Amino acid sequence: MNRLSLYIRQSLQGSYTLSELQSLAKIICLDLLGMDAIDFYSGKDIDLSQKKEKDLETILGRLRNNEPIQYIRGNADFFGFKFEVAPGVLIPRPETEELVDLIIKENPSVKRVLDIGTGTGCIAITIAKYLPLATVSAWDVSDEALAIAERNNVCLGTSVTFSNKDVFTEILNEERYDVIVSNPPYVTIAEKEEMDAHVLNWEPEMALFVMDDDPLLFYRRIASLGLSLLSLGGSLYFEINQAYGIETSFMLTELGYRDVCVIKDLFGKDRIVKASR
Repeated sequence: MNRLSLYIRQSLQGSYTLSELQSLAKIICLDLLGMDAIDFYSGKDIDLSQKKEKDLETILGRLRNNEPIQYIRGNADFFGFKFEVAPGVLIPRPETEELVDLIIKENPSVKRVLDIGTGTGCIAITIAKYLPLATVSAWDVSDEALAIAERNNVCLGTSVTFSNKDVFTEILNEERYDVIVSNPPYVTIAEKEEMDAHVLNWEPEMALFVMDDDPLLFYRRIASLGLSLLSLGGSLYFEINQAYGIETSFMLTELGYRDVCVIKDLFGKDRIVKASR
């Protein structure tokens, strides 16, 4: 281990686990300070310029303040692609990769896809990358999120159509979709106290939280819209709060959806609900 990596770990000790310290040291050295990979892995010591020393202290200060490394880097990895991120959008999660992977595998010939609550655009753009014959649209209520999603769209060479739409207002849309996917806010206010500071203090509340007295608020509204927006035989996919798999599937059945299924993530938690129109 070189002196720089050791210094980074010592500076952040107590705030992160050992595995997190290892990962952060690598990201800081290679991605943020531009250290040569061979030098890093061989443990070679390097001298930083005054500017990079100052940059390093700024980075360490932000990390000690619980700011996510993805916001410091300005990007997050998702499905093998780098997506621009900023505090105005939710950082893409591995669980969402499982959702996208399922959609791609189950819908190889899909023609029209809608992503509701797109954030960075990671779901819509990844689907467009892997299903290039599909026409992909995405909605969000945040202008900041849509601006970031549009930049990701350009950088990754896709042609997703992004629109500012609020699902709780009247939706005038003549388009019909073969797949609708959504990862809406699903963390209840009661769950706030269980969350890490790097999520709670930095990521946008409007993308995370839903009121305790109606945890299925977004799911119910999107599912209701799906009754008119989905083509006959089309599929609806949700990422869900692990605590509400049964409730979400029951709600969809009550609305008349068929083949409702709750799917567990890699950690064995209820994470995806899918249904057919």
